[in-house]
Amino acid sequence: MRILVTGASGSVGSLLIPALCAQGDSVRALGREPERVRRALADTARQRQHSGVGDHQRPPAPVEVLRGDMLTANGLAPALEGIEVAYYLIHSMERSATHRSAFADREYVAAHNFAQAAASAGVRRVVYLGGLVPRVNPPTASDRARISRHLASRQRVEGILLEAVPDSLALRASIVIGARSRSFRLLVHLVERMPVLALPAWHTFRTRPIDARDVTAMLAACTTAQLPQHSLDIAGPDMLTYGEMLTTIADLMLVNRPTVNLPVNLTGITARLAAAIANEQPELVLPLMEGLQGDLLPAPDRVAEQLGVRLHSFHSAVEHALGEWDAFEPLAAR
Repeated sequence: MRILVTGASGSVGSLLIPALCAQGDSVRALGREPERVRRALADTARQRQHSGVGDHQRPPAPVEVLRGDMLTANGLAPALEGIEVAYYLIHSMERSATHRSAFADREYVAAHNFAQAAASAGVRRVVYLGGLVPRVNPPTASDRARISRHLASRQRVEGILLEAVPDSLALRASIVIGARSRSFRLLVHLVERMPVLALPAWHTFRTRPIDARDVTAMLAACTTAQLPQHSLDIAGPDMLTYGEMLTTIADLMLVNRPTVNLPVNLTGITARLAAAIANEQPELVLPLMEGLQGDLLPAPDRVAEQLGVRLHSFHSAVEHALGEWDAFEPLAAR
């Protein structure tokens, strides 16, 4: 099958491409900086060799890497030519030197451009990875207010893509646990660099984080999967509070981190402080923390079972991610 992967230099895209190649698909990768895509794929290959994955698999097929920009639509038409399934793995929360509009506006423009180009090219299916949203039926005004700018933008992008290409699929995930996942790296850096974990009030909210390996397997299965719904929640097997996630990560890193529970959230201050500690962009951290207004749990759709994916536990996910991370970028706290 002829497949296009956008966001190919990201943590999910660089894992998905070798998985698609391994199942015999012909893969084309699209990115604003082709050399960055090639570096990400090379890093992923080294990580797979270190962890023993792929030792007995066929050699990876060559991947065509093309330059394209979602915000200007430059390069989209040639990238989508002859493509049957296209993966949309783009987000725009980081600071942009060339496009200074708000991230939600950038995400709308990018999704609209891609959706139009995919429909014009005759793409059969678009597969999108978005974020879990609070599920209350029927939603009240306070429930709708809990949907952050970040999650509301994901919903908007999802709607644009599903409307343009009707056989498309959208998978919604909470925190992805992987060595290159920005959310996971933020948590690890906080554990690594804070001698005492000061936990805002959102530390009691629950979610179900998912292993990057499981996300990859589910996305790869979406090339041919026939599912009862077009929007599906995916999640790991373990339900944890955000505080439990941080303390478990600290335990698995073999560091002692006392915790102090704060009675308030102070999201704006907390997000900027966390960004400074983790050396991360506030533009990325603030929208993520704005979404911590309550439990973020999936619908009971049993998507992993439908896609034939056996889920890894949270402990297994964290141990694997830390092992890959530490092999190439030693953790200061270990």
